[in-house]
Amino acid sequence: MLKNLYIENIAVIEKTTIDFSGGLNVLTGETGAGKSIVIDAINAILGNRTSRDLIRNGAENAFVSAEFDELSDTALAALDELGFETEEDGTLLVQRELSLSGKGRCRIGGRPAPVSVLKQLGEHLIDIHGQHASYELMSPELHINYIDKLANLEDDLSVYRSKYNEYSRLRSELSKAEVDEGERERRLDLLRYQVNELEMADFYVGEYEELRERQQVIENRERIAAAMGQAHEYLSGGEDTDGAIRYLELACDSLGEISDCLPELDETIRRLQSAVYELEDCRDELSGIYDDAEADGESLEEIEDRLDLIYTLGKKYGTTIEEMLDFLDKAKQELEYLESYDENREELKKSCEKAKEEAQALALEISEKRRAASEEFTFSVKREMTYLDMPNVELVIRQEPCALRANGMDDIEILITTNPGELPKPVAKIASGGELSRMMLAIKNVLSDKDNIDTLIFDEVDTGISGSAAQKVGLKLREVSRTRQVLCVTHLAQIASLADSHYKIMKNVSDGKTYTSVTPLDHEGRVQELARIIGGVEITQATLSFAQEMLSDKK
Repeated sequence: MLKNLYIENIAVIEKTTIDFSGGLNVLTGETGAGKSIVIDAINAILGNRTSRDLIRNGAENAFVSAEFDELSDTALAALDELGFETEEDGTLLVQRELSLSGKGRCRIGGRPAPVSVLKQLGEHLIDIHGQHASYELMSPELHINYIDKLANLEDDLSVYRSKYNEYSRLRSELSKAEVDEGERERRLDLLRYQVNELEMADFYVGEYEELRERQQVIENRERIAAAMGQAHEYLSGGEDTDGAIRYLELACDSLGEISDCLPELDETIRRLQSAVYELEDCRDELSGIYDDAEADGESLEEIEDRLDLIYTLGKKYGTTIEEMLDFLDKAKQELEYLESYDENREELKKSCEKAKEEAQALALEISEKRRAASEEFTFSVKREMTYLDMPNVELVIRQEPCALRANGMDDIEILITTNPGELPKPVAKIASGGELSRMMLAIKNVLSDKDNIDTLIFDEVDTGISGSAAQKVGLKLREVSRTRQVLCVTHLAQIASLADSHYKIMKNVSDGKTYTSVTPLDHEGRVQELARIIGGVEITQATLSFAQEMLSDKK
């Protein structure tokens, strides 16, 4: 759950720290005090998109830090999969810095992380229900998600999507294959020309480097010949001079004449004789290299013609010989495929049809499970909404078949009527703001055991309600908070009075600047805040007594 939240330079909040507890946490305050800013800060720490406008006026950066403890198994598994871990005491620190320059930074457990990873993790830490939840209810294409969650279809959908993706791939390949005959013939002509041109060139890997080396030899043949001739002469000597080899031989002979007098010269003589043999080998190698170079009748023009061919074809098929050979392999494969067009197309049709049939069979199984779950969904949500002072509500799940797509072959929409005798209609056409809020809370309560998110945040859940409906919404929130942490932003005393922890958000103006603070309330503070909510500007003894009574009646 969310244990601590630190906010710095977010909108009108300069600095504040909030220590949350388990159970139901309620935040109240006057309109415009900054209740929504706390939610904005939490959204930022969850990796959601933010605006630079969120940074406090006059500041260059904003910072949000959240500490979580008692993480669920799914959150721990997600953390491990993303390559992060908790502290030794099991807590997790998540931080995000926003900057006017746009170069924000995120940290998970003290280690840098991209915002995309933060968002993936955030989905397992906190679930925020606010205006976006109403958007989901008013967007029919999203209703299918409620049914799928209730039916536990995650594994079924994973298997189905694997087969559906295979079908989509084969269908795409078939579509590409079914080109008109004229286009196929044009493509065949081009491929045959390209394959022939590259095969005639007969390139091989490393040829360019070899050609460049031989080009260097030919261009410098005179220098090479002169240097090698000079080296040979130094070793073997010329017409009038002896070379190094002859001098070493003479040295060996001279020392040999006195070796009987100085036995220690034997090793030196042996080494000098080895040097003679080594130099003779070098001389012979130089002669061989020189003879090979002289015997190579390849002309510079032939080499340059070959290099020019590599350059010319390289502009069409790849900058290197490796790339051109790769192009050749792919061209051959496509050529073979198009030449076997009729046979390949029929085989592809069969594979595509088989994949479609398998996907349809899986989709039909999912449809039946959705149909069964829809009955449970309407019954359970209606029961919850009846409790929330909507006794005349009727829900219908309209499930109609459609073409195969990523989530199956069903169009699903929730239809509702809130008045007896009226036919159910789309949610967007019937439900008011207050009804949407209660419907959203009812759905969340029905699905509450289908996820493992420890912290739920309800923002504007009390929109458009009052009286007994507000009281029952509060009781339902408290019921949900018995199994997980709940944070609720509210303006209703009926809900605020049921909180386990109550925080007041206050706005002050000092030196022409606006400051917002978040303060945990003790019992007396809660009495004063409830009285303010009930009575407005003027707080009377009667409102104080009523506020005291509301807290005393809390069960």
